[in-house]
Amino acid sequence: MLDMRRMQILRAVVTSGSVTAAARNLGYTPSAVSQQMATLEKEAGIALLERTGRGVRPTDAGRLLNEYATVIGRHVAEAETALADLRAGRTGRVAVRYFATAGATLVAPALARLRREQPGVQVNLKMSDPEDPLPEVQQGRADLALVVRPRDQLPVDGIRFVHLLDDRYLAVLPEGHRLAAKPEIELTDLADEAWISSDRPGPCLDPVLDACASAGFTPGFVVESEDHATAQAFVAAGLGIALIPELGLGNRHPAVVVRTVRTPEPVRSIHAAVRESAPAGHPALRGLLDALRTAAATTTAP
Repeated sequence: MLDMRRMQILRAVVTSGSVTAAARNLGYTPSAVSQQMATLEKEAGIALLERTGRGVRPTDAGRLLNEYATVIGRHVAEAETALADLRAGRTGRVAVRYFATAGATLVAPALARLRREQPGVQVNLKMSDPEDPLPEVQQGRADLALVVRPRDQLPVDGIRFVHLLDDRYLAVLPEGHRLAAKPEIELTDLADEAWISSDRPGPCLDPVLDACASAGFTPGFVVESEDHATAQAFVAAGLGIALIPELGLGNRHPAVVVRTVRTPEPVRSIHAAVRESAPAGHPALRGLLDALRTAAATTTAP
């Protein structure tokens, strides 16, 4: 098998025209270069150099091997440049899983910033609803997932959670509702209302159920909706009230009023989930995490 390092030494000898000049350019002794050429000829099974006056010139086999060494050298240089770009975060790929409201308020501005700062990074986006994206992160099929997760929930093996923001739930009432004139509503004031669910059972509905349990009642859902816009339409139609996360009220229905809730105030915590080992060796992912933190810090409630 031909040794790639010796082929690059052959290239230096052919380019310079002598063993002595090649040795000087490479920082080797002439005897070391001669030994490497003798070994390479044994590996090739044919003479590669022939003497000409005070120098050397390649044989047909030497010219052939020198051409390949030139191509290999170019590819090695390109590989080194590509690796340097990857290490610096100028290139790379990031697979992201997200849910709808996080996509609009966090992912979109974060990707806009990432594109400005690291334009060579490619991002693969996929909506995770209704599937749990954590197995994809654990198995390496996704690099980052945005999830709703209580801060005190048990850890997940191999996953690190980066807290981005807390998104409070607001009461959405039909116009003319008996509580519409209040700037703040006690959660217990809604205990006897007909309720409209704005999320499917899971981490986004759990904060509402937990807050109601803390207030001493269970909400009576009369309509199940799986998106915030539809839930607002049901409220506007007078079918009941809803608690909707603040980030889900970007497109507010004109026939509803929105009020803050207290005692207690339901809140969902939004995190970025990444593999514990990933960020240190993944500059593109680090850049996306920084962009998500910035987007979260500058998010303005609708």
